[in-house]
Formats: sequence, structure tokens, C-alpha cells
Amino acid sequence: MATTDRSAPQNASELTAFQRDLLFIIADVGPEKGLGIKDEIAEYYAKEINHGRLYPNLNTLVEMGLVEKGSIDRRTNSYELTTRGTQLLTDRLEWQANQFDVDREV
Repeated sequence: MATTDRSAPQNASELTAFQRDLLFIIADVGPEKGLGIKDEIAEYYAKEINHGRLYPNLNTLVEMGLVEKGSIDRRTNSYELTTRGTQLLTDRLEWQANQFDVDREV
């Protein structure tokens, strides 16, 4: 079976908000198993996140080269940011900081 070759996005705007949130969670807790990531994102969203939403998005981030998937044992994988994923988040944070001028009068 051929794998999908998805090039990494040039910036975080090419990801869904859920995918960006997953990257931030993984940056905070990674390397972490999928269920640990699921617990963290469910806490952030204040609702249950089902496996059918979580794992396809994690796999997409892996295919994009933003997350590395490792094996803890035969049934459990771990996820951590790649250098490319870290750079994408860093660029996103810099962009956000530039958009929000704290000295601006409201």
C-alpha cells in the first residue's frame, strides 16, 4: 500500500485549528502516547475527543513531517514534534505576537 506524500505546510495557517492545537499540546507534553495527548486536548476543549478525530489528525501531522511517531510497545505509539513542527509553531507565535500590539489604544 502506497503512503500519501503530503508536503509540510509553509505556515500554520494551512492546518486546521485542531491540528494546530495538537501541535501545541505535543510541544508541551511530548513525547507522549496518543491517549495522553487525547486527555490534554479534551481538557482544553472541555469535551470528549473521539479516536476517530484524534488519530487521523495525528497521522496527517506525521505525514506532513511535523510530528514524529515512535513505538513504545506493540500497541502504543508516542508522538513528538519534529524540528520542522517546532519551527512552524515558533513562526506562528511570532506572527501572532506581531498581530497583537499591546501598546495600541482600544
